[in-house]
Amino acid sequence: MRKEQIPEFIEEIIATGCPITAVGHDMYVFAEIDAPEEDVDRIGEEVQAICDRYGARDHLQFEIVAHLRSLGRFYDLKAETLH
Repeated sequence: MRKEQIPEFIEEIIATGCPITAVGHDMYVFAEIDAPEEDVDRIGEEVQAICDRYGARDHLQFEIVAHLRSLGRFYDLKAETLH
Protein backbone atom coordinates (compact mmCIF):
# COMPACT_ATOMS: atom_id res chain seq x y z
CA MET A 1 0.00 0.00 0.00
CA ARG A 2 1.13 3.51 -0.73
CA LYS A 3 0.42 6.53 1.48
CA GLU A 4 -1.84 8.18 -1.09
CA GLN A 5 -4.07 5.07 -1.07
CA ILE A 6 -5.01 5.44 2.61
CA PRO A 7 -8.24 7.46 2.12
CA GLU A 8 -9.52 5.06 -0.55
CA PHE A 9 -8.57 2.02 1.56
CA ILE A 10 -10.44 3.36 4.58
CA GLU A 11 -13.48 4.31 2.47
CA GLU A 12 -13.65 0.77 1.09
CA ILE A 13 -13.35 -0.77 4.56
CA ILE A 14 -16.10 1.49 5.94
CA ALA A 15 -18.34 0.67 2.94
CA THR A 16 -18.32 -3.00 4.01
CA GLY A 17 -19.94 -2.03 7.31
CA CYS A 18 -16.76 -2.68 9.28
CA PRO A 19 -16.21 -0.13 12.04
CA ILE A 20 -12.48 0.58 11.54
CA THR A 21 -11.29 2.78 14.39
CA ALA A 22 -8.06 4.35 15.59
CA VAL A 23 -7.19 3.56 19.19
CA GLY A 24 -5.08 6.28 20.73
CA HIS A 25 -2.44 7.71 18.40
CA ASP A 26 -0.59 4.58 17.38
CA MET A 27 -2.96 1.76 16.49
CA TYR A 28 -6.20 0.94 14.76
CA VAL A 29 -8.62 -1.99 14.74
CA PHE A 30 -11.03 -3.64 12.36
CA ALA A 31 -14.06 -4.29 14.53
CA GLU A 32 -16.26 -6.42 12.29
CA ILE A 33 -17.18 -8.36 15.42
CA ASP A 34 -19.21 -5.26 16.42
CA ALA A 35 -21.29 -5.55 13.25
CA PRO A 36 -24.68 -7.27 13.24
CA GLU A 37 -24.19 -11.01 13.71
CA GLU A 38 -25.69 -11.86 10.34
CA ASP A 39 -23.12 -9.62 8.60
CA VAL A 40 -19.94 -10.65 10.44
CA ASP A 41 -18.86 -13.37 7.99
CA ARG A 42 -19.59 -11.28 4.90
CA ILE A 43 -17.80 -8.25 6.32
CA GLY A 44 -14.80 -10.33 7.38
CA GLU A 45 -14.46 -11.78 3.87
CA GLU A 46 -14.83 -8.37 2.19
CA VAL A 47 -12.33 -6.75 4.56
CA GLN A 48 -9.83 -9.55 3.92
CA ALA A 49 -10.21 -9.15 0.15
CA ILE A 50 -9.63 -5.39 0.43
CA CYS A 51 -6.57 -5.89 2.64
CA ASP A 52 -5.17 -8.47 0.22
CA ARG A 53 -5.70 -6.13 -2.73
CA TYR A 54 -3.94 -3.17 -1.07
CA GLY A 55 -1.10 -5.27 0.32
CA ALA A 56 1.24 -4.60 3.22
CA ARG A 57 0.39 -1.52 5.26
CA ASP A 58 2.34 -1.90 8.52
CA HIS A 59 4.75 0.80 7.36
CA LEU A 60 1.78 3.22 7.19
CA GLN A 61 0.29 2.49 10.60
CA PHE A 62 0.69 6.01 11.98
CA GLU A 63 -0.60 7.61 8.77
CA ILE A 64 -3.67 5.35 8.79
CA VAL A 65 -4.31 6.25 12.43
CA ALA A 66 -3.95 9.95 11.65
CA HIS A 67 -6.43 9.68 8.78
CA LEU A 68 -8.95 7.80 10.92
CA ARG A 69 -8.60 10.45 13.62
CA SER A 70 -9.17 13.20 11.04
CA LEU A 71 -12.46 11.47 10.17
CA GLY A 72 -13.47 11.36 13.83
CA ARG A 73 -13.11 7.58 13.90
CA PHE A 74 -11.05 7.13 17.06
CA TYR A 75 -11.16 6.04 20.66
CA ASP A 76 -8.76 7.62 23.13
CA LEU A 77 -7.61 5.46 25.99
CA LYS A 78 -7.59 7.19 29.34
CA ALA A 79 -4.88 6.34 31.84
CA GLU A 80 -6.46 4.50 34.71
CA THR A 81 -4.98 3.68 38.08
CA LEU A 82 -5.29 0.05 39.11
CA HIS A 83 -6.40 -0.46 42.68
